[in-house]
Amino acid sequence: MTLTATGTAVRPLAPGRRARLLVADTAGGPPRLVHETTGSALEAPNWSPDGRWLVYNHDGLLFRIPAGAAPGDGARPELIDTGGITDANNDHVLSPDGGTLYLSAGDGHIHAVPFAGGPARRVTNVRAPGPFRHFLHGVSPDGSTLAYVGVEPWNGDDWGYRNIFTVPAAGGPDRRLTDSPAPADGPEFSPDGEWIHFNSEHGAASPGHAQLFRMRPDGSELTRLTSDERVNWFPHPSPDGRQVLYISFPPGTQGHPADRDVILRLTGPDGGGHRDVLSFVGGQGSLNVNSWAPDSRHFAYVDYPVD
Repeated sequence: MTLTATGTAVRPLAPGRRARLLVADTAGGPPRLVHETTGSALEAPNWSPDGRWLVYNHDGLLFRIPAGAAPGDGARPELIDTGGITDANNDHVLSPDGGTLYLSAGDGHIHAVPFAGGPARRVTNVRAPGPFRHFLHGVSPDGSTLAYVGVEPWNGDDWGYRNIFTVPAAGGPDRRLTDSPAPADGPEFSPDGEWIHFNSEHGAASPGHAQLFRMRPDGSELTRLTSDERVNWFPHPSPDGRQVLYISFPPGTQGHPADRDVILRLTGPDGGGHRDVLSFVGGQGSLNVNSWAPDSRHFAYVDYPVD
């Protein structure tokens, strides 16, 4: 049966701009093109734990495509049945066993759907007073816990208070790990489950100057990993735990906007040994979620070049 659906969270591309899903090798060499679109953006690739698939969102729908695909080889993206959700954003992860796809949707909640497709189950709790929005980024190595950004009103701004939480993947009480007006984002577990890596403006000298941090899963031992003039977002620990991939924006950037000159960088899990891997036009949608291959050598990302 061929699935069809109309996405309701379209991100238009500027005229002449493309969205390209690519695979890069940390050892260097030209990235390999997997798939590209025009008109509207594809975003945020994951790599399935078995190495077979790349998962990405496009117009609020989630698709998968063989990780080895290339334009002209006949491989086509497959729409994933997400139980009627048509406004998924670019925050989605796969369970460690590859059987479940967790996603953030336009209702502000995190949902679980079978990776093979099927009904959606809401994971997160209804919190009062609202609004309260949940943006998923990480799943623990044993699959039991999800890490997310909770967005709450503050100083008259519905998006003003952004902190790190966890919640059981099966459903249950939330746990707040940070409680600060300094915005935080992108929490991901290390592969041994001992740390949560994230970006934050904690201690920033100017608004928007996000750097990388890590802390224990109970919120203790907060440690800063980067201290430079650039704006650093979305740390992604590799499956072997030896390196962290992140996206770095120009100094003075506010948030993680689209269509900027960005750099992908690698560092050690404790913040040592930084090196640049790639530079391109991208930002929002390029590397929002963990996109490491199981071999810890390759990763997927999206760029947005102009023809």
